[in-house]
Amino acid sequence: MSTLQQPPAQQPWLPHHDALGAPLSDATHVGLLLHGIFGAARNLRTFAQQLCAATPGWAWIVADLRNHGDSAGAPPPHDLDTCANDVRNLWQALDVAPTAVVGHSFGGKVAMHLLAEPWPELRRVGVLDTHPHLRWNDEGGADGVEHVLRVLGQVPQPLAQRADVVGHLTAAGIDQPVAQWMTTNLRAADDGYRWKFDLPAVIAMLDSYFTTDSWPRLRAVPPGVVVHVVRAGRSPRWTPPTVAALESLAPAVQVHTLANAGHWVHVDDPAGLCEILAAALGGL
Repeated sequence: MSTLQQPPAQQPWLPHHDALGAPLSDATHVGLLLHGIFGAARNLRTFAQQLCAATPGWAWIVADLRNHGDSAGAPPPHDLDTCANDVRNLWQALDVAPTAVVGHSFGGKVAMHLLAEPWPELRRVGVLDTHPHLRWNDEGGADGVEHVLRVLGQVPQPLAQRADVVGHLTAAGIDQPVAQWMTTNLRAADDGYRWKFDLPAVIAMLDSYFTTDSWPRLRAVPPGVVVHVVRAGRSPRWTPPTVAALESLAPAVQVHTLANAGHWVHVDDPAGLCEILAAALGGL
């Protein structure tokens, strides 16, 4: 009698990552750092090194979310559920269980998404300048998400040199610092420079971001977990009612303000952010 052989189980897609700090096998705790839309692990690397110095004994995994950095080829759907599964698959493949997850912007939304099904080791979640529920029309102006996406789709490719993208973006009204930052999202191809990301996939990720309300997760933080929301003092998205609503969720949710920081808190005030996170992680 012949026996039908089962096909081998398909391995899950895994995001690219770097590990810093203590070796994973010897670390007292493991933390996970997640960037925002159009960011990458490389954008967080300098801050991650500072965080490693402030948290001796910790190992920090800095991951490229799907469709960003070196995490290409991810299968759809491109939404928060799948992003959360991606990072779960990553640490399962690494055989670690993070004590802390810290995410900036879109990465903060992924971090809050992970609260729905926490694992026993999770103790701290850091949410860096991520509003629990922004909508598409909440971010207008020349640097608003919809305008930036439209301009990115109009940039001719390939480009002869990386710096050429700056002129295209500033001509469309995008601020110089944002245009300069977008050059990190270009890769060298045989015929010039092209975007690293899959723009339609990124738009799908953003749609999931703007249509997902994370307030219910903050109102039901699992026992033993504390969420630290770090807001940028120069960001207009943090209205007094929003801050008051967050502060009403104490002690499970703690609110911190970096008064002189804009949205990129890890760039504008890395020392202040390290101090907040190190204090939040102390004693674990």
